[in-house]
Amino acid sequence: MESQKLKRPRHKGSPQLFKSPFLEKLTHTHISLPLIIFGGISGFLIYYGIIEKGFEVPEMVFLFAAGLFFFTLVEYLMHRYLYHIPATTERKKKIAYTMHGVHHDYPKDKSRLAMPPVLSLLIASILFVIYRAVLGDLVFGFLAGFLLGYALYLAVHYSVHAFRVPNNFLKLLWHHHSIHHYREPDRAFGVSSPLWDIIFRTMPRKAPVERNKG
Repeated sequence: MESQKLKRPRHKGSPQLFKSPFLEKLTHTHISLPLIIFGGISGFLIYYGIIEKGFEVPEMVFLFAAGLFFFTLVEYLMHRYLYHIPATTERKKKIAYTMHGVHHDYPKDKSRLAMPPVLSLLIASILFVIYRAVLGDLVFGFLAGFLLGYALYLAVHYSVHAFRVPNNFLKLLWHHHSIHHYREPDRAFGVSSPLWDIIFRTMPRKAPVERNKG
C-alpha cells in the first residue's frame, strides 16, 4: 500500500516550471547535447592523462573503470535521497518537484530527461576540483570514467522513456526503471544498473501471486 500512495498521475506534454522565458528554456535539453559534451570531455581527459601526464594505458583503464563504477553508486544515492527528498515543507516540495517530481508526472517529456548542460558542467567542474584535491593526477582517468558513466546513464534513461521495450540487454533496465515510475516509486532507484538496489535492498517487491507461491 505504501508504494500506491506514492504514485502520481502521469500526463502528456511539457509543463511550464518558470515564469521567466530564459529560465524555462534552460530546463529543456536535447539529449544529444550532454552526450556529446561529456563524451568529448571524457575523451580529452583520457588523452591528457596519457599524453601529458604519462599514464600507461592499463593504469588509465583501471582508473576509468573505477570512476565508472563509482558513478553508479552516486547515481543511486542521488536518485534515492536527493531526487526523492521527503516533501516535508512547501519549499522542499517545490524543489523536489522542479528537480525530479515533474519527471514522474511527465515521464515522456523528452526535453527534460537530462540536466541542463550549464548546470551539469558547473557540477562537473566542482567535482574536478574536489577529485583533483583527493586524487591528484589520478583524476584524469577517474573523472573520465565518472563523466562517461553519466553520459551512459543519460543514454539509458532516454532510451527507456523514448523508445519501445528493446529486444536486447536494455530490456532488463527498461523494466526495472518502468517499475520505479509506474508501480513502486519507492523502489528500483538504479537506472544504469540494478546493482545498488540489490545491495541496499530496494529491489521491487514481489507481486502478491509470487509471494503466495513461496
